[in-house]
Amino acid sequence: MSNLRQTPLTCSGHTRPVVFLAFSDITQYGYYLISACKDGKPMLRQGETGDWIGTFEGHKGAVWGAALNSEATRAATGAADFTAKIWDAVSGDELHTFSHKHIVKSVDFSRDSKFLLTASQEKKLKIFDLEKHDAEPKVIGGHKDSMKGAIFSKDGSQIFSAADDKTVRVWDVNNECEIKLLEFSNIPNSLELSRDGTVLVVTSGCVTSFWNTETFEKIKEFEAPTALNSASLHHQKNVFVCGGEDFKMYKYDYETGTEIESSKGHFGPVHCVRFSPDGELYASGSEDGTLRLWQTTVGKTYGLWKCVMPDEASTPTGETVPQPPGQQAVKAEA
Repeated sequence: MSNLRQTPLTCSGHTRPVVFLAFSDITQYGYYLISACKDGKPMLRQGETGDWIGTFEGHKGAVWGAALNSEATRAATGAADFTAKIWDAVSGDELHTFSHKHIVKSVDFSRDSKFLLTASQEKKLKIFDLEKHDAEPKVIGGHKDSMKGAIFSKDGSQIFSAADDKTVRVWDVNNECEIKLLEFSNIPNSLELSRDGTVLVVTSGCVTSFWNTETFEKIKEFEAPTALNSASLHHQKNVFVCGGEDFKMYKYDYETGTEIESSKGHFGPVHCVRFSPDGELYASGSEDGTLRLWQTTVGKTYGLWKCVMPDEASTPTGETVPQPPGQQAVKAEA
């Protein structure tokens, strides 16, 4: 089925560029997808189909970062209104607001959902205890320019952060100190941790690089034909996807760096990409205000993609044909 063309699902509803997205883990009800957008209205969707579930209302500025905890019971968002918010992801209710002194660019839950990590243009990391909302956060500083984002390590003992100072830094949470500095020739635009926590994925310029999270040594790097904004590694570590300024989504072989496919579906630069927790699809968010869901294995029946066998739909070649999903997967009101 490698000769079949991608037919992505288009998820509308946002009115401005989609700048970040994140999946939950697989729950008893499936998995979920949250999107951060400059329209200030982060949205929650069913991950397998892109169906709109709800919009978190409360921010007074562009939302730059969003996260779901593993069970998809809590959501977190960071925005240009100098706040990070915690939400009940089931009811949509706002649970708490954490004030900052500058724009909050990213948020991340610890694996046990007990702590919230924020990175802001204060050039500082803050760790909030979600069981003690009124307690002062733990503050870690060291970057020399505005921060792009930050994520917890899988066990929560370390933090990886990226900033406009062209560095990625590794921090010891308990001792509140820097333990490793990674320097880049271009600003690192995105960070992702592999699902097993062993590989850090960084995009910088046209390059996607992969780093061992124990030794902090570079494993490999591959160059794309465009400036990249985001990349994601499949949980089986056989392929990775990336997107950037030329509106295209790229899929590469992780071992060799060989391009497997490139697909144009967005009508603007791609700002964020992520694989689903089961690896069956990957999602992208763009300057065009939409999210799109793409199949990892083109032509496979999954979610809203239905594969029609040759005896059900005749074609000149008699090959298996993936049926388009029709109209948008969701059309939520802005």
